[in-house]
Amino acid sequence: MRYAPLLILIGVLGLAVHAAVRGWGAVPGAEIGWHGIIALVLGVGFSLALAGVLVWLMHYSRRKNFDQ
Repeated sequence: MRYAPLLILIGVLGLAVHAAVRGWGAVPGAEIGWHGIIALVLGVGFSLALAGVLVWLMHYSRRKNFDQ
């Protein structure tokens, strides 16, 4: 029960990746080069890192009572 939300989120992420791959493959002539793949991976990585830092700051702020 403790890991149920995490498993649900991983499942939703898997469905999103599956839909993106199928959607991209359905468009004839749509190709992405190595520069595009690198830009995509870096953009997703930085976005996830920023989200993680902001969530950490939210929890840190609440623990130290900065919110009041």
